[in-house]
Amino acid sequence: MKSQTGICYIVGAMSLTPGLCPHPAPGDYVIAADRGFDSLLAYGVMPDLAVGDFDSLGHQPNHPNVIQLPAEKDDTDMVFALRQGLERGYRRFLLLGGVGGRLEHTMGNLELLDWLTCHGAQGFLAGEKTAATCIRDGSSITFPDYMTGYLSVFCNSGMAEGVTLSNLKYPLENDTLSSSFPLGVSNQFVGQSARVSVQKGSLLLIWEEKGDLYSLLPQLWVV
Repeated sequence: MKSQTGICYIVGAMSLTPGLCPHPAPGDYVIAADRGFDSLLAYGVMPDLAVGDFDSLGHQPNHPNVIQLPAEKDDTDMVFALRQGLERGYRRFLLLGGVGGRLEHTMGNLELLDWLTCHGAQGFLAGEKTAATCIRDGSSITFPDYMTGYLSVFCNSGMAEGVTLSNLKYPLENDTLSSSFPLGVSNQFVGQSARVSVQKGSLLLIWEEKGDLYSLLPQLWVV
């Protein structure tokens, strides 16, 4: 499968706010996951593909490209949608509508960010005023100096070694974070270009999204 340079949008049910409105460009691919089909139509965006068991939507959508899933399955609708994007060669994912609502679904979607890193991809999970991503094994991410508010950095599992947090209120230098203690919670941007890196293991980063995530993304892609 040819590698794609665009963004694969995975859209679930979400509130209508200007900050979450998807902006697909040529080369991007948009997948509606269940009731995300209605969310996209409300934004005036027609997805390239609709997947799900459609229990939330209540009916199979009228669309030329639909994959109907059984109600009882191992993969959630979001997981299946991500697999479709990976099979099509995408390695940059933006998940919209996966934060809030049922806590177990939010937790599952946060875990999927780490799952994507294991497949050589990167994902951003965006909700109302919140965004998250993961980095793993020798990766780093840099935030621009205009960022404000809180940034929390968690170890996803076991130990994360060689963790460095630069130009944040509470810096770390080549330290170790454990998944059993939230040492990195509620750090803060300080008006400088902030950098987070990890040598071994996986980190989950969650921050307050006060501006325009879409203008920020080009600076944050690490794959």
